[in-house]
Amino acid sequence: MKNFIEVGKTEEEQAEQIKKWLKENLPHIIIGITLGLGGIWGFDYYQVAQNEKAIQARINYLSVVANPNNAKVLTTLKQDGGAYAQQAELVLAQQAVIKGDYQKALALLLPLTKSENEFLMHNAKLRMAAVYLEIKKPDEALAILDDNNNTAFGALYDNAKGDAYFVKGDFDTARKHYQTVLAQLPRESKLFNLIQMKLNDLN
Repeated sequence: MKNFIEVGKTEEEQAEQIKKWLKENLPHIIIGITLGLGGIWGFDYYQVAQNEKAIQARINYLSVVANPNNAKVLTTLKQDGGAYAQQAELVLAQQAVIKGDYQKALALLLPLTKSENEFLMHNAKLRMAAVYLEIKKPDEALAILDDNNNTAFGALYDNAKGDAYFVKGDFDTARKHYQTVLAQLPRESKLFNLIQMKLNDLN
């Protein structure tokens, strides 16, 4: 944009030039400010809407935890998607196990083993392995546990693998996995004591 004040003119001429410039450009200035503020307000509105959506999703999730048979709330959660919808699937899988419907539990857990949420993904795999062991299918349990590269879940995976080999009757391999678990855990861990009991039973 050109300089709207030309040096060398009198104050009166400069004042007239400013008035003329404002008259010509004021609509553009107003539009620019309005769009700028609109963007800020729009972003704030979006943030508030997202926060409200997250709060409602948590309320719906807790409703499912309290009453897994609440089909209406569960449908809403599934439609919204997100982590709470997946966590609700974990709850339903747990309820299916309690009822002895292991195939339903496996069907609910399987999609979660592909979740982008790493915590949910590992949780689903470990639960699937537990279900497979419950129905005496240790090879399927080992298959679902085969590709863990996250050391944070290492002890839990080794524990589950130890259980799978125990069910298979391969006590030496089970013992090795349990010993690996102990090497990863602090002695004050509750899981440490549980694994120690398993090892004692094998000796």
